[in-house]
This record gives sequence, structure tokens and C-alpha cells, in this order.
Amino acid sequence: MTDTNNPWMPLGLQGKHAVVCGATQGIGLAAAQHLAGLGARITLMARNAERLEEARLTLDEPERHATAQADFSCPEEVKAAIDDVVSDGPVHILVNNTGGPAGGPIVEAQVDAFMNTFQQHLVCNHLLAQAVLPGMKAAGYGRIINVISTSVKQPLANLGVSNTIRGAVANWAKTWANEVGMHGVTVNNVLPGATNTARLEQIIANKADKTGASTDEIHAQMAAAVPLKRTGEPEEVGRAIAFLASPSASYISGVNLPVDGGRTSSL
Repeated sequence: MTDTNNPWMPLGLQGKHAVVCGATQGIGLAAAQHLAGLGARITLMARNAERLEEARLTLDEPERHATAQADFSCPEEVKAAIDDVVSDGPVHILVNNTGGPAGGPIVEAQVDAFMNTFQQHLVCNHLLAQAVLPGMKAAGYGRIINVISTSVKQPLANLGVSNTIRGAVANWAKTWANEVGMHGVTVNNVLPGATNTARLEQIIANKADKTGASTDEIHAQMAAAVPLKRTGEPEEVGRAIAFLASPSASYISGVNLPVDGGRTSSL
């Protein structure tokens, strides 16, 4: 466990309980690992029970942590899972993180794609946040952190449905921040850029199929568009999430934090 007793930068999460969604891989798993390293007890939530157990075993002191199975395409499952979690005690940290929809131009998007993505992201986020809010209010400590996309600042080409729904989630989060801040609850969005996850591999593969370029060439083009000249790692986003969950981030709320190596061209 990381030493978190520095009075100048309090990061310790001992005694805190975090629910991390989409926690079996990529950014969700990295966030869970960093939060556990700071002392939090973690409940990992995702749809695959076997992969959840594998992820739990990667956490610091795995016996302290738990799993909750739910398919985010079914909001009723998500609500049942989170209700079961909070019945055992309060949740102090919620990391909303769900895989993005398939790419494609918005002019070709089907209505079902918007509706399904809205449910998987905004509706499920809302059900989770509503369930954990009473415990956060009672504790006087709450952190709701939504992993969305830099597209809320600058729409990304060929991701029409994602751009639309991510923007809705960002505004949902800002509204929540305005309403719950008085209770010691902060709500923030983390905006990953091109990060080396399964999602990025899928996007690269789709671009390679359409352009005839190799996946290595597509990856190199993405890296070249970043001022740091590389794509990110899940751990780098996980650290940002862990900081926002910590006591040191007590006066940060209602913000969109890009973790993108400077790629987004707006402030």
C-alpha cells in the first residue's frame, strides 16, 4: 500500500469504500488498483463474473475487496447490484466507467444506438449515483467520478453516437455537482485521450480496415497528433481518478479533466 500520510498532500483512503465500474480491464481496472493502493476497499462492478474475480486478485490485499456482477445494457441489473452493495454499508467513491459504442458517422447512426448508449451510460450512471448518495451525505464525504471522453470538449471524427451521449453525461455531471456539493460530495469528469486499451485497439482496427493502412501506422498517426508524441496508458488515467477521489481534491468539483497528453486543442 502506498504511504499516504503526507500532511501536505493527503491522499489516504483508509476507511473509504469505492465502487468502480467497468473494472475488469483498462482504465477501470487501473483506477481500482490505484484506489486500493491508497487504502480504499473496492467493489469491482462489471458483467463477467470470472473476469471480475481475476481483477480482484490483482488488487492490493485482495481479500479486502469484493465484486458485483451487472450488465450495463440492462439498467435493472445495475440497480439491483448497487442496491445490494449499499445494503452492506455506505459507498464513498463511485467511478462511473462504461465501454463506448461502436464508431461511425452520425448521419448513419440508428435511433437504437442512441437509446442503448444513453441507457448504458447516462441512465446507469444516474441509478448508481442515486443509490450511493445517501451514504455519501451521511458520511460528509463523496466522490463521483465519471470516465467519459475528450469529445465533450471537441467532437471526435467517426464517433457520432459517442460524441452525443458523452456530452449528455458531462452536463448531467455538472448538474449533479451543483446540487450535491453542499453535502461534501464532489462530481467530476475525467476525459481520457487516446489510451492503450481494448477500446483503442478496436478503433485502430476499424480505421485500418477502412483505410488499408496497418494498425501500426494508424497508432503512429494517433501518437503524432499528441503533443507528448505518444498514446496514454490506463495507469496514467487511473492516477488522475485516484487523486480526484482523495481528500486532496476536496475543492475540485464540476470540472472536465482531460488526461490526453495535451491533444485537445481547447482549454
